[in-house]
Amino acid sequence: MDGGTAPNAVAAVSEGRLWDRLMAMARIGGFTTEEGDQGVNRPCLSALDREARRLLIGWAQAAGASVSVDPAANLFLRWEGTDPSLPPVLTGSHMDSQPHGGRFDGIYGVLAGLEAIEALAAAGVRPKRAIEVVAWTNEEGGRFAPGCTGSMSFTGFKPMSAFDDITDVEGIRYADALAEQHAEEADLPRRPLGYRPHAFIEAHIEQGPRLEAEGQEIGVVTGIQGSRWFTVTVEGRTDHAGTAPLSLRRDAVQDAVRAIAALNVLMHDPSDVLRFTVGSITTEPGTSNTVARKVVFTIDFRHPDEGVVRARGDAIPGVVQAALKTCTARVHERFTAMPVDFGPTVPEAVARAAAAQGLKAIRLPSGAFHDAQFLVPVCPTGMIFIPCRAGVSHHPSEYAEPVACANGARVLTQALLDLAGT
Repeated sequence: MDGGTAPNAVAAVSEGRLWDRLMAMARIGGFTTEEGDQGVNRPCLSALDREARRLLIGWAQAAGASVSVDPAANLFLRWEGTDPSLPPVLTGSHMDSQPHGGRFDGIYGVLAGLEAIEALAAAGVRPKRAIEVVAWTNEEGGRFAPGCTGSMSFTGFKPMSAFDDITDVEGIRYADALAEQHAEEADLPRRPLGYRPHAFIEAHIEQGPRLEAEGQEIGVVTGIQGSRWFTVTVEGRTDHAGTAPLSLRRDAVQDAVRAIAALNVLMHDPSDVLRFTVGSITTEPGTSNTVARKVVFTIDFRHPDEGVVRARGDAIPGVVQAALKTCTARVHERFTAMPVDFGPTVPEAVARAAAAQGLKAIRLPSGAFHDAQFLVPVCPTGMIFIPCRAGVSHHPSEYAEPVACANGARVLTQALLDLAGT
């Protein structure tokens, strides 16, 4: 299909309807900060998650889409094509948020996909292939880490059972939360886990500053950089802060500080491409007048070059051990995803759609990981980015303009039709 031949469906995309739905979703788990920003805390596999899913399901069914859920609790909304025997084109993102998150991350891609279905229905356009909108389970990892458990299960990147014993801060197992979700959604039709879509497109806010800074309206995403996550446990001995001589202590905090300092040296990158983050540090017993016997800290390391991801990630355990003076340490790698390239099929469809609508677009990689990363081995894959204010994400001040949201949905609608055929 020619990228310039979907004017009726594109014109049927409603900026107001999409914005109203984004704001309605934002109220589920919504909160207001002291600064007046509107944030969202909507954990996966929670009552709030189920409330949001029910709202989405109601909208989808009103638009004429069928609904089903798979064993990983991935939720699918299907707009049937003229040839149901063909593999569908898949689009979507996720509905869960970070604990102190924003109103657009993830949910925008789900609602943009729903808006595309609404536009097709309004325009009377029925593609050859079905279009399915998916809401992936647990992309963020805010409650159960790592994230992307739904898409990893769907594609076979990891078996579902690999996530069973992950626990949240309250000690609830992932498998038990998943079972509760299925029990609460027992009325929804079930489908098997996984299939090979014809293609997958994920629409998302950029979560970076390039589009806004360069005056661009659409990001044609070319791939996603690699990520490796580690948990480091440093163990020493508890002592009295007022009586134990420093020379005799096995202070886990001091050795953890030495390890982090050494890791900063390992990860130094004058080009500022590499991303290295220690985002969580906990101590035991955690009192001000006691020498800590244990420190646990996390590492999030990312880079677009696979060689760098492998070499520096593999060096982390040795660097940690060499930095210690009095304690011992264990380094556990809990998540690995090598960089992926999206190839030409979907990015070219996105580029054609943006050009047909006269929108300014650039090609760029994604610094954040997304569910799309795990679809690459299964089918042609790509992403659409829209600008977000100052590149801020995972924060209540996260914001995308209504017109930007609509532009992305229009590009998505046309790209979906390009791939699904008419």
